[in-house]
Amino acid sequence: MKDLDISKEVFRILLVEDDSNLSMVLQDYLEMIGYIVDLGVDGEHGLALFNKNEYDIVVLDVMMPKKDGYSLAADIRKKDSHVPIVFLTAKNLKEDKIHGFRQGCDDYITKPFSTEELNLRLKAILRRCYNTSSAEAVKVEIFEIGSFEFHSTNFILKHKNDEKRLTRKEAELLKLLCENKNELLPRELVLETVWGENDYFIGRSMDVFIAKLRKYLKADPKVKITNVHGIGFKLEIA
Repeated sequence: MKDLDISKEVFRILLVEDDSNLSMVLQDYLEMIGYIVDLGVDGEHGLALFNKNEYDIVVLDVMMPKKDGYSLAADIRKKDSHVPIVFLTAKNLKEDKIHGFRQGCDDYITKPFSTEELNLRLKAILRRCYNTSSAEAVKVEIFEIGSFEFHSTNFILKHKNDEKRLTRKEAELLKLLCENKNELLPRELVLETVWGENDYFIGRSMDVFIAKLRKYLKADPKVKITNVHGIGFKLEIA
């Protein structure tokens, strides 16, 4: 049966999980509800599959032999800064979650979890990443940020002769700031719009992303992202 109600017909998942019993259950369930699933049995196998194929979303166990999930995510990000990444882990300390989000993950699911919860989280991420109309898909949005030029559709930030390709989350966050420049954006609104939920750990991750954007924009002193403590952020262009 098909359970996906998103614009794309079929989504392909890379699932990397060394627990054979859990991976078999997850693969069978995800394929039953309409996904195409490739299974990696450890970190190195997962990387080999990712380098060989194209995926719409990647689901990684954190604790794996040969290469752990964090290291695998870092390798994946070197090749593809946009593909959504979800971590599966039995570790639920806030430091572990923050580390996961710093590796560029889109979600962090703590074991044990239900297959229904996994499906709902995957659908939410895919909807945010891929559910755009054809007209929106070809529309190129360009924002002027002082002496910078931000191509939000292609995740490109240009400054003079330099060009930087942002990650999906960086681009979504910068776009939201550009659409509301010189206006205070509440933290809760940013979290709900870009990450889809308001959570302490994701909030800490958002602060890391804000710091990265400040670093990218520091070449123009007239551009600032100010922080109103405990309230929100503002993109200020003099």
